[in-house]
Amino acid sequence: MKTIQNLSLSLLISIGVSCLAIAQDVVYVPTQQKVVDAMLKLADVKKSDIVYDLGCGDGRMVITAAKTYGTKGKGIDIDPQRIKEANENAQNAGVTDKVEFVLANLFEADVREASVVTLYLLESLNLKLRPKLLEQLKPGSRVVSNTFSMGDWVPDKVESVDGYTIYLWTIR
Repeated sequence: MKTIQNLSLSLLISIGVSCLAIAQDVVYVPTQQKVVDAMLKLADVKKSDIVYDLGCGDGRMVITAAKTYGTKGKGIDIDPQRIKEANENAQNAGVTDKVEFVLANLFEADVREASVVTLYLLESLNLKLRPKLLEQLKPGSRVVSNTFSMGDWVPDKVESVDGYTIYLWTIR
């Protein structure tokens, strides 16, 4: 019995440390609204798109897409406080019928439904996500990243907005 308890405790500690490590890799830095607008424009977002924001923070990307373009969208974040804030912001913006915010690990999330994926993550995290994006997204889907590239994956377009570099890739 003692061995099972020790094994269970070790497993719980291991899971906790893994979650903490992921949370420490992704630091919340809000994207400036001007950059949000530019990212959505660069992705050529249309009403028929479904916008996913991986590491959504306060939800501004998905909320802006819903308000400006009439899209549906989903924000995914590992921080319960950010999800709470995103839901409050969606309520205040009047777009709760178009957006959803999910508390989840973005590396484990299913993104197959997305036609546009937005990111503001470190390059190392973008590189970890790249195989998932290439596997799950349909041809024609767009990936837009604020500031950080995806290594040797050559972007279709690159723009600069207020000192921030924005990258766009299209899934082929």
